[in-house]
Formats: sequence, C-alpha cells, structure tokens
Amino acid sequence: MTSLTKMATFMDVNLVRYLCTCGKRLPPCRLYLCRHCLKLRCADCVQHEVDSPYCPNCLENMPASEAKLKKNRCSNCFDCPICGHTLMTRATSQMVPSSEDPSKSTPKKMYYMACSFCRWTTRDGGLADQSTSNGGWKDEENPEAKRINTLLESYRSIAQREKAEKERKKYVKRRSHAGFQDRYGLTSVAMKWKIQPAMSNLSVKETEKVPPAPELVSPVEDFDPLPSEIFSDIVQLDKVTYLSHRLNAPEFQPPATKDLRPVHKHLLVRRSLRCRECDHNLSKPDFNPLSIKFKIQLIALNHIPEIRIMAPATFSVNKETVVTFTLSNPSVYSTVVKLLPIEGDTDLDYMTAKVDLPKSDLVLALHDDTAVYDDGTKAQQEFKDDPRVVVFRRANKLGFAAKVTPFCKEGEVKVSFMMKHEFRNTAAAIQSEDKEPKLEWLEHRIFINLGRIQL
Repeated sequence: MTSLTKMATFMDVNLVRYLCTCGKRLPPCRLYLCRHCLKLRCADCVQHEVDSPYCPNCLENMPASEAKLKKNRCSNCFDCPICGHTLMTRATSQMVPSSEDPSKSTPKKMYYMACSFCRWTTRDGGLADQSTSNGGWKDEENPEAKRINTLLESYRSIAQREKAEKERKKYVKRRSHAGFQDRYGLTSVAMKWKIQPAMSNLSVKETEKVPPAPELVSPVEDFDPLPSEIFSDIVQLDKVTYLSHRLNAPEFQPPATKDLRPVHKHLLVRRSLRCRECDHNLSKPDFNPLSIKFKIQLIALNHIPEIRIMAPATFSVNKETVVTFTLSNPSVYSTVVKLLPIEGDTDLDYMTAKVDLPKSDLVLALHDDTAVYDDGTKAQQEFKDDPRVVVFRRANKLGFAAKVTPFCKEGEVKVSFMMKHEFRNTAAAIQSEDKEPKLEWLEHRIFINLGRIQL
C-alpha cells in the first residue's frame, strides 16, 4: 500500500466513531461534550438558536426583526442570476452633455455590476448604469404583490382572532351556584351578573373588526395557443433560462436571459448550540461576524481522548492480526484510560471481528505545546510502559497494539469496545468554588472500521 493511501486512511475521521446519546455514531470532531450533564451530544440532538443574521459578503450585522423585513436578504450585495457568484461593481466612463454648454460632452463616471466567473453584467439584463457605486439598483415590482399582501393581512387577522379567543377561554371559569342562590335568595342578583357578562361579550364580538374575505380566483379553463414560431424557429439555448434560473426569482420566472436581474444575496446566521437536557450552552460564537473565535466551544475533540488507526493492516478470516492504534490526550491533566470489551454483542452491523484489548490501564501525559520538541525518551522513562502493549509514546500521545481476529468471510472488519477515562470537571469546580476540579469517570462506546477482508 502506498504512502498516499496510508495518509488518506489516517486522515479519514469516519473510520473511528463514538456513540452519541441519541444513538448515532459520529467522529469526535462532530460531537459535543456537555460539562454539566457529562454526555455526548451531536448536532441533531441539541437545540439550535439564532444569534444574529449577517451578510456573508459585506459582513453587515443586523437584528432578526430587520432581517425578517428584508426577507433575509442583503440590500447592498447581489448574486449572479446565471451562476450564483457574487457580483462585483465595475467603473466606466460615459460621455454626457455638459451642464454649462449642452453642445459639448464631458466624461462622467458610471458603475455597473459584473460577474467575474461567467462574465454576466447588468447591461445584459437591460439595466442602465448607475451614477453611484453603493447601490441604487431598483427592484422590479411583483405583479401579484397586492393580492399577496391582501391574503397575508386576512390570515394575520384570522390568527389574531383565534389567539384572542383562546386567551378569553383561559380566564372564563364556569361555576354553578344554584344551591346558594336558592338558599339565600340571590337568584335575582345572580341573573343580573349573568346578563352583564353576556352583554359585554356580545358587544365585544359586535365591535370586533372582521377582516374582509379575500377575493376568490377563478380557475383557468382556456390557455393561449402556442405561437407558430416555436415549431419553425431554431431554439437558441444561450438565450433561454434554465429551471434553476427561474426558481431564483419565483415571483417573475423569466423565460429569457435578457429578463434576468441581479439576485439579492441570502443572509447567513451565527447560531448557538444548547443542551436540551440541562439547558447549558455547548457552542456560542462571537457576536462580531468578523471574528472566528468562540466564547464557548465544547467540542468533544478538546475534552475526551481520541483514538485513531496508526496504519492499515491486511486481514484474513480467523487469522489474528496485530493492529496499532494511537491514543491522544487533549486535556491539560494526565488521564487514565481503560479499554473494556463488550460481551454478548453479536450484531454483525457493529462487530465483525474479535479484538484483544490491553488489560492494563493506559496513562496519557498532559497536553503541552512545548512537548512536541521532546524525542519521547523522557516520557518512556517516566511512565515505564510495557513494550508488548505500548508501541511508542511521545508527548500526550501513545500507540498501543491490539490483536484483531475477523470471524466474517467477506466485507468490512469492524470492532467495538468501551473506553473509560478520567475527566476533570471544571464546570463543577466553578459552581462549588473548589480549587481543584472534580474527578469524573466517563464511558464511551467506540466503533472502528479497520478495512476489508482480503479474499
């Protein structure tokens, strides 16, 4: 096997997967570790919250209410209607009549937008050049805008009436006082009380503004016949729009390329991830769109030990093969790792081979950026590893050997086992005001795909 294949196998993160709380198997770089409930979370079992919408081109940050009014599009940045790339503003000069002497012409700086990929320009769409570089491009009016606004207003009024009716039913309590009325002679007084709320409710219903019903649209029964030129003239594909071009502008759906207009760029959002069980943040980016830092980033790769395959091996049926795995510690504390087998699991989807794991505990050194310049001899003398188990040790990483015996005749060689390791809970230390973080033991189920059996 070539070195390129080995490197590709080493960099494939999907070969080693961890079991999420929701039951999915994902690599640790796509999981989050909640420091409060101490469970693994993936992007599908966490709560997504929108922090702020922003434009990916000009990085303008805006509140969610303003983005909703702008239909989640930037008013200053445009995309090409042909290929979807960002349009760039270009400058040109045009000769216009002079204000002092109309018989003479003077150059004037004008601006238009062009796509640097497909070379489409606003001139191809029939748009005149603008005198300013920061906008001024007028949007076409939707021919059905009036009816759409009427329907929205009608449905909005219906929704408000239904909401008010639900709120009114919450506070209306039906109680019967017939026994007390007959005993103490309050029948006449109670009847007055019953009549007054009924009249008040009737007055409210009568005074409520009923939205006008939207105008019904008559169904289309007859269609205009096709023009005769469609059967005789040659179709020029470069002047006809594709389906994707028409879907970019659903309100107009231009049939020809000359009718295409620049498309406002969609806004993106910076979102936070929150644990659904303990309601704590797992990931929270900075509010500024220019910043790539995170205020909170509890990705599992930065808190739990990571297992990788050091080099691929060749497997045969019922033949024992020694495989070398690497185990790295991302924590700033020394970590003890225990690898435990899973007994009684014979599901071929998860396990197609038997793995003989190390019986002793594996001690990982703490993560230190300056330790990369160490050759590893100091760590080997300090930990005194068994050479039959630990193949190498360097900084916060070690390599251990495991014996794998496939029991399937063909297909992929898959092994599964449990990894139990120490975890220093800094969140619990902050809440209890302790100097030292609390020591916890976490367990994760690991699924490893070692390759295919050689026939």
